Amino acid sequence: MSRRLELPIPPELAGVKVDTLLKRHLGLSGTVVRRIKWLPDGILVDGRRVNTRYCPREGEVLSVRLSDPERRSGVVPAPGPLDIVYEDGDLLVLNKAPGVAVHPGPGHFDDTLGNFLLYYYDSKGEEGDFHPVHRLDRGTSGLMVVAKHPHAQEVLKRQLHTPDFRREYLAVCVGAPSPPAGMVDAPLGPKEGSLVEQAVRPDGKVARTRYETVETAGPYALVHLELETGRTHQIRVHMAYLGHPLAGDFLYGEELPGVLARPALHSWKLSFRHPVTGAHLAFCQKLPLDMARLLRPAAGEGEGPGPLEESGQNH
Repeated sequence: MSRRLELPIPPELAGVKVDTLLKRHLGLSGTVVRRIKWLPDGILVDGRRVNTRYCPREGEVLSVRLSDPERRSGVVPAPGPLDIVYEDGDLLVLNKAPGVAVHPGPGHFDDTLGNFLLYYYDSKGEEGDFHPVHRLDRGTSGLMVVAKHPHAQEVLKRQLHTPDFRREYLAVCVGAPSPPAGMVDAPLGPKEGSLVEQAVRPDGKVARTRYETVETAGPYALVHLELETGRTHQIRVHMAYLGHPLAGDFLYGEELPGVLARPALHSWKLSFRHPVTGAHLAFCQKLPLDMARLLRPAAGEGEGPGPLEESGQNH
C-alpha cells in the first residue's frame, strides 16, 4: 500500500509544467522530486508515466508517489511495543516508553522505535522506511512525531524551532529553581574528556530553555520546560547548570537506585502543522507513574492526574 498525492488540473493550471505543479502547488522540494521522478510510478498523469516537463491539460489528474519503494535506512524490522497516539497516511505520533532508544546504534540493533515501526508497517502491508523528525533520549518518555515518507519528514523538520512546532516537557528536579521561572541561555558543546556528556561552554552552540516551576514536593520540584533550540541533553545540562539537576540523572546529577531508573524527563505536549494538509495538531500525555510517585509517593494506578498531567489530543 503506497501513499500518493493527487492534483486535478483546473483551467488556470492547464499547460503548467509538472515540475512547477509539484513544487508550487503540492509543496514538494527539489530533493523529493528528484527522488521520485525516476520511479516507474513516481509521477503519473491519468495513470500514465510522465516526466517533469510534461504540461497536463485541464481535467487531467496529476498523481505523485510519496511512500518509499525501498528501504535505505538499514533499520531492520523487529517486533516490539508501540504506543500510537495518532496515525494517518503521512505521520505517526508516538508515546515513547522510557528506556527505549529511538535510533538503532551500538548495543541497540533491533530493540528501538525504528525497528518496531518497520515491523508495524510490514504487519499492515504498508510501505515505509524510518523517517524520524526529532529525537528523545533513551530515558525520556512521552510524545514524538515520526514521518511516514521523505516529503512529510522534510516539511516537519523545517517547522522545528519555529512557532509552528512546539515541544513542552515536564521534569522532576532536585530542589526548586530560583527564580521560579525564567530562561536559561547557555551555549552547549561536548564535555572535554567525555564521549557522551555535554557541558555549558562559551564556544558551544546557542541553547535556550524556558522553565517554570509548577509545584514543589519535599526535595523535588515539578518544572515545565519549553525548548527554543534542540541540543543534545539540553534540558538535562541546563537544569544541572542552574543547580537543580533532574532526579535520577546518572550523568548530570545523582542516580536514584530502586526509586527511578532514568532521568525524570517527560515530553508532555507536542503541537505542529500537518505536513500535507496544514491543519494544526496538538497532543498531550500525562506524567508517567514513575515520575508522579516522586512528587506524591502514595500515587497509584487509580489516582487521577495532578497539575499539568492531563492526557489527550486535539486534532
